[in-house]
Amino acid sequence: MLLSESQLKFYSENGYLVLDEVYSTREIDECSSEYDKVFALKENYDLEATWKGNWTTDTASSPPTQVLSIHSLQNHAAIFTKMLLKDTLLEIVADLIGTKDILLHHTKAHLKPPGKGSPFPMHQDYQYFPYKNDSLVAVFIHLDDTNMENGGLAVYPGSHKLGPLEDKGDISGWHYVDQDKFPIDKATSVNARRGQVVIFSYLLVHGSFPNTSDRVRRMLLFQMMSAHDEKLRETHHSPCQGMVLSGRNPHAEANIKKRHETS
Repeated sequence: MLLSESQLKFYSENGYLVLDEVYSTREIDECSSEYDKVFALKENYDLEATWKGNWTTDTASSPPTQVLSIHSLQNHAAIFTKMLLKDTLLEIVADLIGTKDILLHHTKAHLKPPGKGSPFPMHQDYQYFPYKNDSLVAVFIHLDDTNMENGGLAVYPGSHKLGPLEDKGDISGWHYVDQDKFPIDKATSVNARRGQVVIFSYLLVHGSFPNTSDRVRRMLLFQMMSAHDEKLRETHHSPCQGMVLSGRNPHAEANIKKRHETS
């Protein structure tokens, strides 16, 4: 076990944990460099991922904001796969979800440009991909020093204990909770340094502030779950989903048999 009893208690009570030294400075530097190359190569693609729906009171006359998104970074450069398979990270996740049998759900990167980075509404990831035992966690890797001003993470500590909340999303594929009950200006800002990692439950109510600063905010996100958990519905299929990151997948043999029976 890598985590202390106090860290485990904090996670249990608050639904998230801020960690130092999961990755070396060299790994973060290489990741940062390759991250920028991937975004540069895709600069002519439509990467816009500003959250849709009537969750904001901003008017149509407000200046447009932007957040760029790319999924499946491990399919672009080896450093992302190395970081995904980092022993230290997987041991920490095992401590939090109670098993060393860990599967990949998906990976993605969000980049908020200076001065116009879009905010994210308060939401639960559960609504996007619900699981029976709620074992999913997000691994949020900071590639820049991050705070409220440059669009950092905002959370409601302890909200994971509320379980799945009512989905207020009014556009298919875009989910969020009641913004009046969970206003972002009442949320806790998770200020983090470059290289720090935040791990949180997919039931934690979270979002992020707009980037109004002159600094970019880049993040890399891994989402993973227990291999013993089960999907409640088929959603959000990503390349490499189900990849065994640690231990083994006890459902793999049954899945192979099922595919052969239907082929």
